[in-house]
Amino acid sequence: MIDDELKKRIFTSIILILLLIFMFYYSYILIISLIIVSIIVWIEFYGLISKIFKKKNFKNKLLLFLFKSFSLIYLSLFSFLIVVAKFKNTSSELFVIYSLLVSINSDLGGLIIGKTFKGRKLTLISPNKTLSGSLGSFLFSLLLIPFFYQYFNNFEIITFIFITLLISLVSQIGDLFISYLKRKAKVKDTGDLLPGHGGFLDRLDGILFAVPFGLILFNLL
Repeated sequence: MIDDELKKRIFTSIILILLLIFMFYYSYILIISLIIVSIIVWIEFYGLISKIFKKKNFKNKLLLFLFKSFSLIYLSLFSFLIVVAKFKNTSSELFVIYSLLVSINSDLGGLIIGKTFKGRKLTLISPNKTLSGSLGSFLFSLLLIPFFYQYFNNFEIITFIFITLLISLVSQIGDLFISYLKRKAKVKDTGDLLPGHGGFLDRLDGILFAVPFGLILFNLL
């Protein structure tokens, strides 16, 4: 039997996948969704760091202001890059989609392989992360290559593999960074808007880092 929490997680995942499909086909849904999600993620991030710097001394107030300002600028640039990629050309849009899928597969691979094989802990930052899970993230990201390389044949196969692994690495680092902040703030999730998943930031942590990195990397190479 599937427990209620897993049912919620599956239902929410289906809704999010449908939203991504609509965002891909309809530009106005993409722009509206990016604005709404960016605002929610920023509120969740601000709530997270507010818990970390809860003491109202000058140093903490300054750090809180810097985190708040940087995160707002970063999320604005993230949304801007996605919109530009959507309207610029087919290649840029493909770079975004591929980077997004690498991040999703990395997360999925880390969960499946990590839960199956467990083993040595990867870091104290996130006790649930294991070395086997990290390797699983890299492996699952590489599974995309046979399906997508035909669209990236202007890259050497070794270069394409290297880019894929780098995007997966950045996605994992983004995940660990948010996990570190949650650990410092002593919270399990950044929010509760997504049943079974937590907050939007919980689900987009790796994506927020991997997609801009992948887009920039592909364009540079």
